[in-house]
Amino acid sequence: MTATTAEAAQRPRSLNDVKGWFPSLDQVLFDFFLRRQERLGEHGDILEMGAYMGKSAIFTAAYLRAGERFTVCDLFDAEDAPDENNAAEARKSYSTLTRTAFEQNYLAFHDALPDILQGTTSIVPSHVDDDTCRFVHVDASHLYEHVEGDIIAARDVLLPGGIVVLDDFRSEHTPGVAAAAWEAVFNRGLRPICLTTQKLYGMWGDPGPIQDEMLADDEWRRGMHTSRQEIAGSRVLRFSGKPKNPAAPRSRYADDAPASAPAPKAGRAPAAPASAGAPRRPSQVRRLAADVLPPVVTRAIRKRRRA
Repeated sequence: MTATTAEAAQRPRSLNDVKGWFPSLDQVLFDFFLRRQERLGEHGDILEMGAYMGKSAIFTAAYLRAGERFTVCDLFDAEDAPDENNAAEARKSYSTLTRTAFEQNYLAFHDALPDILQGTTSIVPSHVDDDTCRFVHVDASHLYEHVEGDIIAARDVLLPGGIVVLDDFRSEHTPGVAAAAWEAVFNRGLRPICLTTQKLYGMWGDPGPIQDEMLADDEWRRGMHTSRQEIAGSRVLRFSGKPKNPAAPRSRYADDAPASAPAPKAGRAPAAPASAGAPRRPSQVRRLAADVLPPVVTRAIRKRRRA
């Protein structure tokens, strides 16, 4: 069956077509950690708390191996937010998010959906067993009390040496995430590995060997600026820049032609805008004057031109 223009316009032809916040720097870091786990033979499930339209989930799912489970938890368009603050946050920031949109985006790149938990992230411990995950991405509520619970859940489900990624740990509009993240560092044993503009990468274990590997690989760090920080006696790496994106999953619609733009309405076509810096012809100036100046001023200009 032929898709309508509207349906075709919604089909992502590449990962860049999926709405969301997942810059190239973090794609490079996700790729590093997930490939490292594969290289070392570290098996386990993957969990994402907070998915939005699926951009990071689509990317992460490409690193799943046989027998591993990928669980995604999000409220999507559910009406059962746990409190008014959480409901208000969802209305303000995620009013266009629906489960259908997530699923359509995801299935454009993968043959089967992940295990989807639709609800608050407080339900994760009931569906994901302790000590089963190798990688957890936390990007759900920005409210302190919820993020605190998400970090505790991540700690419990992670295998020894597993990686947790905390999104928006430093944004000015998400102080609750910052409070919960640094509380986990100082009071709950979380050890930061590295920081980017948006995310904190950490583990409950010794990050030293991973940091040494990152610093030793000049080719991997091409396009990034690296600095070393010390926080409470522990080394933390900071990465910035815009490195080249790693290979992303290919959309099944990658070869489709872009959706056609709607035809202009009948009637006189609008004048093409003059190129920047190009002088306007007298006729263009007269049309502009007639469009934007009061009639009395326009008549005065015409009278002066005839004089």
